[in-house]
Amino acid sequence: MSTEQTLLSNANILTLDSDSVIETQQSKADFVWHEIQNAYRTKKILTGMLGGIEKMENGSLIAVVYYKDFRTVIPVSEMMLNLVQDDTHNYGEIALRQNKVLNNMLGCQIDFLVKGLDASTRSIVASRKDAMLKKRQIFYLDKDSSGLPKIYPDRIVQARIIAVAEKVVRTEIFGVETSIPARDLSFDWLGDAREQFRVGKQILVRILDVQAEDPEHINVRADVKSVEGNTSMENMKKCKVQGKYAGTVEDIHKGTVFVRLSIGVNAIAHSCYDNRTVGKKDDVSFVVTHIDQERNVAVGIITRIIRQNL
Repeated sequence: MSTEQTLLSNANILTLDSDSVIETQQSKADFVWHEIQNAYRTKKILTGMLGGIEKMENGSLIAVVYYKDFRTVIPVSEMMLNLVQDDTHNYGEIALRQNKVLNNMLGCQIDFLVKGLDASTRSIVASRKDAMLKKRQIFYLDKDSSGLPKIYPDRIVQARIIAVAEKVVRTEIFGVETSIPARDLSFDWLGDAREQFRVGKQILVRILDVQAEDPEHINVRADVKSVEGNTSMENMKKCKVQGKYAGTVEDIHKGTVFVRLSIGVNAIAHSCYDNRTVGKKDDVSFVVTHIDQERNVAVGIITRIIRQNL
């Protein structure tokens, strides 16, 4: 700490309001460092943002997590990435996969337990794995007075989004990572999950199934769409056979075009009368030929591409 900082932090600052207290940057940092020291002693779980990935001189990776501006280092072995390593995978392959997984997780919130401190440099080494195992014990294995754990099938809980791809969202639900495919994210056609879901955000999910043997072996299935509800069923009343509606192409798979109509209805088309090739995110004109009540979708024909997403 410089002399100037010492004088500022120790000075008797005269404020306009006689009852107020001015906090300096140094005093705020001292308070947070004291909080981190207490968390280290009491084994309290802290939460920070995964802000970086670095490679050490020996080639190993570390995750850099920021807790209230304090840099925290987590060795990749303590990130609980759970990648398979056997005779068919050498370390180089594992390292590349670890790097890819961490890259996809940048910006997410993660829990950690402080494993070591250096007061002189205020550096911190931590473990995400230990924090996750502790949370697993608390929320999946420990039981309350009714004999139930805190997380069980059909319960709605908050989850953190830790990675997003086109067709899947990776979440962390109280210490357990689980992937939710696009079909379980929304009742609406969802061509690209990245348009609605962001790393670092929190969402509500419904627990569908829990298999918990011990902290190391817990699997969870969850969905988002049952929490959000299905608006398409009510909107289907607005849809009429031979009606023409505007829509947006959400996906194309094996010749089937999945369209989200502007009236809030899912629709599928197997043909397009426009000479141009239809593509994802094109705005189109859609004529309903019949309604599939069992699948709750409108079936029809794309008559024209209104706006092509080039």
